[in-house]
Amino acid sequence: MINYDAIVIGSGPAGNSAAYGLKAQGKKVAVIESDLWGGTCPNRGCDPKKLLMSGVEAQKRIETLVGKGFEKTPKIIWEDLMAFKRNYTDFVPQKTKAGLDGAEIDRYQGQASFIDAHQIIVDDQILTAEQFLIATGQRPAVLQIDGQDLLQSSTDFLALEHLPKKITFIGAGYIAFELAVIANAAGSEVHIIHHNDRPLKEFDQGLVEALVQHLEESGIQFHFNIETKGIELMHPEYRIIGKDFELVTDLVIGATGRVPNVEGLNLEKAGVAYDKRGIQVNERLQTTQSNIFACGDVIAKSQPKLTPVASFEADYVVQAMQTPGEEIIYPLIPTIVFGDQRLARIGLSERAIANQAEKYHSKTLDLSGWYTYRRINDQGAKIKFVYDEEERIVAITCLSQIAEEVINYLLLILTKKMSHEEVEKYIFAYPSPASDLSYFV
Repeated sequence: MINYDAIVIGSGPAGNSAAYGLKAQGKKVAVIESDLWGGTCPNRGCDPKKLLMSGVEAQKRIETLVGKGFEKTPKIIWEDLMAFKRNYTDFVPQKTKAGLDGAEIDRYQGQASFIDAHQIIVDDQILTAEQFLIATGQRPAVLQIDGQDLLQSSTDFLALEHLPKKITFIGAGYIAFELAVIANAAGSEVHIIHHNDRPLKEFDQGLVEALVQHLEESGIQFHFNIETKGIELMHPEYRIIGKDFELVTDLVIGATGRVPNVEGLNLEKAGVAYDKRGIQVNERLQTTQSNIFACGDVIAKSQPKLTPVASFEADYVVQAMQTPGEEIIYPLIPTIVFGDQRLARIGLSERAIANQAEKYHSKTLDLSGWYTYRRINDQGAKIKFVYDEEERIVAITCLSQIAEEVINYLLLILTKKMSHEEVEKYIFAYPSPASDLSYFV
C-alpha cells in the first residue's frame, strides 16, 4: 500500500494540469491513466482533428480564389495529411509520461477502482490518498440500434489509413459537421443523417441554416427527420435503414453525443453520486464525498464540455483542494464549429433566449462586403448580435472563415464591458478582424 496526498485519475489536459499544480504545492501526487497518456484531446480529439482541418483550410482558401489568381483547387492527399497528424499524435503519450516523470509525479497504468473514499486499487496495487481528483473525460456514445456494433466513432475516423469513397455520419452536432467537412474536402461522398431538422441546436438557427446551405453547395448531403433503425453489413458496404429511408455507404460514423467515463471507478463505494450526464459536483467542484473532487468533461454541468473549460476548472480545483475558497465562476465561453466556414458564438444560450424571447431582439450584419472579408472572398460572412431590453449585447454568433478570431476579440470586449468610445481609442493593424471592432460595439 502506497500513500499519497492527492491522486488524480485521468491524464488528459485537466488531470495533467492539476497534477502539476498539486505537485507545485509540495504534495505527493500520483496520476492513474487507463488509456492513452495525455487524454482524448491531444490523442484522438480536438488536436488531431484540427491538424486534419488545416489541410481543409489551405485547400478552401485557394478554392475561394480560383479565377482570381489561381487556376484550380489543390487536391488533398489523405495519406500524407494523416502522416502529418501522426507526427504530432504519435508522440503525445511518451511526452506526457516523460513530463510527469521529470516532475516526480508517480504514474500508474490501469483502471482505477475505489475501495472506499480514501483507498483505490489499480492493477492489483492499493493506493491511499487524503484527496482524489476525477478527470476521466468522455467517450463517444453508441447509438442503440440494430447493428450498432457496425458503427465506427470519431476515434476511428481520426485513425483512417485510407479514406473510403462514401462516408455517412449519424448525428448533426459539431463533431459530425467538422469530420464531414474534412472527409468531403478530401474527396469522399459525404452524408449526414439527423433525427430532426435542427442541427447544431446550441447555435443560432438562421446562421446554422446558412452553414448547412454552404456545406450542401460544397457537396455534403443532409438527410433530416430520419430516425435510424439499424445497420446491415453487405460485405463490404453497409446499409443504413430508417423509416422509408435506405442508404448504402462504405463507412458509418456514429456522432450522436458523448458519455462520461465513470464505468469501473466503483463510485458507489466512495460515496460519489453521478447520473448519465456525469459526476455531480457542487460550486467548488467537490463531489458528494467532500475529499473527492472532479473536473472536466466527466462532470455534469451546463457549461460546454471543451478542453479550455476543463483546463480552467483544473486551475480552480488545485486551489480548492488546498484551501476551500470562493465558488467557481466561469467567464464567457466561446464555442466554435470549425471548417472552411466557422460558426462561433458567445453569450446567453439559445435555449435561454428562446425561453424569454420577448426580452430580446437581434440584428444580423452581412459582412461579405466589408474589406476584411472581400480580400479573402468570404462571401458567406455574417454576424448576429442579440440585445436585451437595455440594449446590452447578450449573445453573438458569427459565421465566416475567420469567425474564431472575431469571436475572441468580441469576448474580450464583452468581458471588459468596453464601450464604443473605449474601443475607438485603440489602433489595430489594418486590415484585420480587430480593425473592424469599433463598428460592432
